[in-house]
Amino acid sequence: MDQDVDGLDRALLKAHDRQDLEALVSLYTKAADRREALGEIEAACFYLTQAFVFALESGSSEARSLNARLVSYGRAVPLPD
Repeated sequence: MDQDVDGLDRALLKAHDRQDLEALVSLYTKAADRREALGEIEAACFYLTQAFVFALESGSSEARSLNARLVSYGRAVPLPD
């Protein structure tokens, strides 16, 4: 694991400890972006799902875009309008 990944993992753990939903959405999205860039779609979708769940829980406007990404990979159905 490289230092950036370790740092992201630590940041995720701290955000969970603080129950900081906004940070969790952002950090899980960042992790998904990294995995997606590496072509690791299974891992990317795992992180996208986590980001999506926390976005829904927090009422974040990011929920729709995260859902759209999961839909594009066949991992979710579109949110209703």
